Amino acid sequence: MSDLEDILKSIEELRNKLNKLTDGLKLTDPEVVSSSQMLDALLNEYQKLMKEKINHS
Repeated sequence: MSDLEDILKSIEELRNKLNKLTDGLKLTDPEVVSSSQMLDALLNEYQKLMKEKINHS
């Protein structure tokens, strides 16, 4: 699997986790905030890799 595929899989898993967490917890709960921050970091990494891929094409 490529780095992009790995990141996309992780993004999807974290999105699902975050959706489940927000069903039972407040948006300000530390676990929700932490998961959201991890998702943000993955999305930033994905965007960085996509830019690099485009620039090297």
